[in-house]
Amino acid sequence: MPSSTTATRRARSRPAGVPSPWQMFFSGFLKHPVMVGSIVPSSDKLIRKMLGPVDWANCKLFVEYGPGVGTFCRPILDRMAPDAKLVVIDTNPEFIQYLRHTITDPRFFAVLGSADEVETIVADHGFEKADYVLSGLPFSTLPPGVGPAIATATHSVLRIGGAFLVYQFSPKVKDFLTPHFEAIDHDMEWWNVPPAQLYWAWKA
Repeated sequence: MPSSTTATRRARSRPAGVPSPWQMFFSGFLKHPVMVGSIVPSSDKLIRKMLGPVDWANCKLFVEYGPGVGTFCRPILDRMAPDAKLVVIDTNPEFIQYLRHTITDPRFFAVLGSADEVETIVADHGFEKADYVLSGLPFSTLPPGVGPAIATATHSVLRIGGAFLVYQFSPKVKDFLTPHFEAIDHDMEWWNVPPAQLYWAWKA
């Protein structure tokens, strides 16, 4: 597995003229507040806690919804095996273009699309199932029908024993998870702006 320093250096290269992550994130929030959900990226403490339960040795495909400027992408790539893949899905073409310019890791694939299309996207990358799916999408403010569609597609695409990792600022997201997942772990991360609800929904 590549060293953390090497992977981080490779993942964080930014060509001249490309905005900083903070500039991109703030701009994305102003343009699409319903989809971005927060005015600042997630804290390091939230990232470590959210990714803590992941079995990296047995993770071949990790999917993220709404990667934004790659706040989670880089820590995921640092932890992933050399033969694993990270596929991120976002409806914002500016975020996708930014990620493609700034993350050059060959295990990384940024897809312009909707999270409810995850089964097709996973198949397009040569997999039948995903091991883990991460989401920071604001389920409670998504357009009607979108949240349930994403939850249904996510449960379907996960392998048995896989998990849907969700961080939110509202506990209402659990209403989208319980129809599909029986085993749901929960925690809070107070060192975040704002404090976040963390859920790990396991596919039995």
